[in-house]
Amino acid sequence: VQLQASGGGLVPTGNSLRLSCTASGGIFGFIVIGWFRQAPGSEREFVASITRSGVTTSYTESVKGRFTISRDSGKNTVYLQMNNLKPEDTAVYYCAARRPGRNEFSVWGQGTQVTVSS
Repeated sequence: VQLQASGGGLVPTGNSLRLSCTASGGIFGFIVIGWFRQAPGSEREFVASITRSGVTTSYTESVKGRFTISRDSGKNTVYLQMNNLKPEDTAVYYCAARRPGRNEFSVWGQGTQVTVSS
């Protein structure tokens, strides 16, 4: 199974972007799918996650109220809707997945660049 992230781009402050993460083998093989980001010179950080059922979501504090994670099981895709973007959201965004019985995110997609201009 591979994860394919897309949807990044260059936007001005306050605009929106929607990132997509598509699982080639379907998302039901995973128990949690999440988004992480890494800014230049910084460590990779957790952004948001959603359980396979879609019932439980989690966000890092800095994006609460602005970002929304969702999934479309029919399209094997998890989305990250990002509103009111800020320059500090600039980073490479990665999607990743946890398999059942595993505590770590062991499957990673390639990154997609998000740049927010001030």
